[in-house]
Amino acid sequence: MVGIIVKEGESIESALKRFKRDCANAGIMSEIKRREFFEKPSIKKKKALESAKRKLEKKKRLFSRKDRG
Repeated sequence: MVGIIVKEGESIESALKRFKRDCANAGIMSEIKRREFFEKPSIKKKKALESAKRKLEKKKRLFSRKDRG
């Protein structure tokens, strides 16, 4: 759980900015977006496989560039 302590003399704007930054670093918004709608396990597997394929292709491209020079 993300929380901040407002320092003495600190403006609300800067405290809110720190809170938003902490939330972003903790990945809260991405987690909310991921859980917003139910996703069937088969769809999750399919997305994971597609993501793995993309990463593999990217790695192959980078590796082939290194071989060239």
